[in-house]
Amino acid sequence: MTTREIVENIIAFSVDDRTSKLFEGLWPIQADGVTYNSYLIQDEKNVLIDLSSEFKSDVLMDAVSARVDLSRIDYVVVNHMEPDHSGALKALTRLAPNVQIICTPDATPMLDSYYSIRSHIREVADGEKISIGKRTLSFHHTPLVHWPETMVTFDESSGTLFSCDIFGGYGALPDRLYDSDLDSLDDYLKQALRYYSNILAKFSPQVSRMIEKLTRLAPRIIAPSHGLIWKKNPQLIVDLYRKWSDYVKGDNEPRATLIYASMYGNTANAMKAVVRGLTSVDVPVDVFNVAETHLSYILPSLWTNHGVVIGSPTYEGNIFPGIRHILMDAGAKRIFNKKAAFFGSWSWSSGALREIKAMVEPYQWDVTDALEFEGAAKESVLEQAEKLGAAFGRKLKTER
Repeated sequence: MTTREIVENIIAFSVDDRTSKLFEGLWPIQADGVTYNSYLIQDEKNVLIDLSSEFKSDVLMDAVSARVDLSRIDYVVVNHMEPDHSGALKALTRLAPNVQIICTPDATPMLDSYYSIRSHIREVADGEKISIGKRTLSFHHTPLVHWPETMVTFDESSGTLFSCDIFGGYGALPDRLYDSDLDSLDDYLKQALRYYSNILAKFSPQVSRMIEKLTRLAPRIIAPSHGLIWKKNPQLIVDLYRKWSDYVKGDNEPRATLIYASMYGNTANAMKAVVRGLTSVDVPVDVFNVAETHLSYILPSLWTNHGVVIGSPTYEGNIFPGIRHILMDAGAKRIFNKKAAFFGSWSWSSGALREIKAMVEPYQWDVTDALEFEGAAKESVLEQAEKLGAAFGRKLKTER
């Protein structure tokens, strides 16, 4: 737990989670952790903005109670109903039974369905303002970023945007709360991109609209509910989110993502030749063995790169199951408008290429190059694979 006053009378509580193995029951976080950030504004009214998961309720309530008597909290702002932010509501409402919950109208039925809360709710309209003393808070709806009931809260006095999931990132960083606390942001920004591709990428059109809406507020501090608080250079994370959300339009980087699977090493041998071909024409390539790498770590590369190279053996007349899983999730995340190539081995029947073409056609992936070979990757096959990589790389550089 890190507690710090980010500006006068606004206290941040950053609850570290290094015990959960998966975020949303899906995305691996055990190695890097995640934080649940909550914020207390002390004015004529005491306002708590966002909370934590239920299993961290005691940690958060103890930290907040060290700053203010919980029974004296007037409002709790629920920007987003997902339980990693609202799970501590049950503990808070027991300890502060008169606290009023501020949320969007779409959040109200969720309060009932999750926590059986039907009273002490104040719904706010988009752009509505509430004076809490010297400060005025405004509330801005951000539907489908990434649930329909989401909003953000803006403190006009300090210029602090409490953005909840938006502008967040993975990573538990003890005693490092601000962007200025890190000597280098490189590793954290990789986690922020992984978070974006895992959690928000599907909703990139809504993210783009949200950014244009929120930048009119000209926030001086961005305080998300996961990850670093952007105090030194908030424009950096805004610009990155704008760039990442624009990738959905197909204006991606001239790089390649190579995903492959191999049953007996034949497709893997061809993969090495394809990589040689790509690098021979100076095209950077990220290589992932789908049997060893979780989807969470593949999605950032698929999201940012324009080229996708798929290496799959034929399995029972069809695509290898691990590759199918990745491609299905790519479609679900709206990873569209890619240039693609295929290579793979078959034994008694081909079929992987046929299924891949059928799968990616709705995604508007253009499969420009393909190499299916029977049995082992012999020298002639390796020559063809290297030529495939080079030819595909040249297309990535010239045909956008």
